[in-house]
Amino acid sequence: MMSSILLNPQLLIYSAALGTNALLIRLNVSILCGFVAGILIHIFYKDKSFFNFKGFEEKKSKDTDPNLFKRLLKNIVRNIKATGLYFLLGIVLTVLFQMYVPQDAFAKLFINNEGFGILMAATLGVPIYVCGGGTIPLLNEWLNSGMSMGAGTAFMITGPATKITNLGALKIVLGIKNFIIYLAYVIMFSIISGLVIDLIGITI
Repeated sequence: MMSSILLNPQLLIYSAALGTNALLIRLNVSILCGFVAGILIHIFYKDKSFFNFKGFEEKKSKDTDPNLFKRLLKNIVRNIKATGLYFLLGIVLTVLFQMYVPQDAFAKLFINNEGFGILMAATLGVPIYVCGGGTIPLLNEWLNSGMSMGAGTAFMITGPATKITNLGALKIVLGIKNFIIYLAYVIMFSIISGLVIDLIGITI
């Protein structure tokens, strides 16, 4: 659930652009999501396996340079290549949002209908989220336009957890039954987290 943060620490760096509150919420809620999932799997799958890794083969590591500094630079370049295009796409979507979506209507939707706004944000996280860095400019604009922090939290949870490349691997590892359970858990957890964040009254 939280692999996008623990295995991709750049996502935390990107999230800092959303402000300290959003950064801390993303980190802590993601950890809590993974922690609760682990407890549930331990309880309900104590005597049987939840995962099946037979469909995977170990890939050759690209981190082979003996010089640690060069290895770091190569990793940074690879990450820029992997996320740079999506980040630019996120900026383009942000500009289009600013040009064509009335701020008043957007704010009314997410301020006056917080529960529906959280549900919509959790749902939007599935098709829109392609790359963590790419969604940061768009999410930042949404938050500044009136989206509640709870709705933003729901989006930040469902996005990485339902990223299309991740889902392909998860379906192989989990099988169809556990895959559906996984999706249901992520969406439910994101909605509950969003409602709690809004109930507490945390803002950007």
